[in-house]
Amino acid sequence: MLREWKEREYIPPKNMVKLFVKGSFELSKVMLKNFTKLKKVRQEKVIYRPPKRMYEIPEYKPGMKVVRSDEKYLRPTLFCNPYAKEIIALANHLGAFEKEPYEYANDVFEFVKRNVILQIVPIDGVVATLKRGYGSCIHKISLFIALCRAAGIKARYKLYALTVIDQWYDTFINVDPIMREWYDAMGYFMLHGEGEAYVDGKWVVADVGPTPERQVASGIPITKFGDDSIGIWADAIPGGIMRTESLPLGMGFLSKLMMNISPGSIARMNNNVINMYEKGKKMLEEMGGEEEYMKKMGGGMKMPTMKLEKKGIIFE
Repeated sequence: MLREWKEREYIPPKNMVKLFVKGSFELSKVMLKNFTKLKKVRQEKVIYRPPKRMYEIPEYKPGMKVVRSDEKYLRPTLFCNPYAKEIIALANHLGAFEKEPYEYANDVFEFVKRNVILQIVPIDGVVATLKRGYGSCIHKISLFIALCRAAGIKARYKLYALTVIDQWYDTFINVDPIMREWYDAMGYFMLHGEGEAYVDGKWVVADVGPTPERQVASGIPITKFGDDSIGIWADAIPGGIMRTESLPLGMGFLSKLMMNISPGSIARMNNNVINMYEKGKKMLEEMGGEEEYMKKMGGGMKMPTMKLEKKGIIFE
């Protein structure tokens, strides 16, 4: 079993282990220092209504095509099962085996980016994400990867700790004093996930995390398939980029731990994301659509102001 775990990259790399250990250590210090405050925060009742799913899941029919392979980047891995009936049905619905690989991967990117709303929830499988219609960046990228693998397109994770723009600092960190203190104690901001699909002989990056509406509300370009978030709205911590076939063991537990520490803070983060989505949707309607928005942006990929002086980690 250990050999298989190593082969499928279930065991986290050293730099990820360092991030987790440091994060846990700093979190423990903050919790001990702010025990009374944390108890008060945990008792707060925050009204939260999850977003409704924006799409129908296609019906699975026997005989639908799927690539079943034990080859690296094509096989099932933790939380990412490309053989699930729901994944196979959606892959065929999106044009798997009918479209050219790049076109299909691009359509998968657009589907996940636009239709699955970002919300902080414990990490679980791709079918659960598809049925909910929302999840973290890790959930969204796992869904993208599963849909690519189901169609025979190799896909992998790109994970890294990073610093982000001011607007997203306010959304995820500036929600309560304990979260800010944890952030200030760390040497990085959050563990973010992108995907990479192997098409036309090269790895193409796919960051499906932010919907166009959130990007518009934040005043940043609407990114496409092949656009790397690094240099647009994010800046990776040096030496922190990890490319892997699978999410590592332990990530699910850590995501649940974070949810349990301060559920009210998580609810506020999620409410903030929904509010940003609604704000961006209204802005797009007033502007006349995404094309007009990008014209006003000048079509450029400008790097917004970053919170470089801040520190910390959450699972976006």
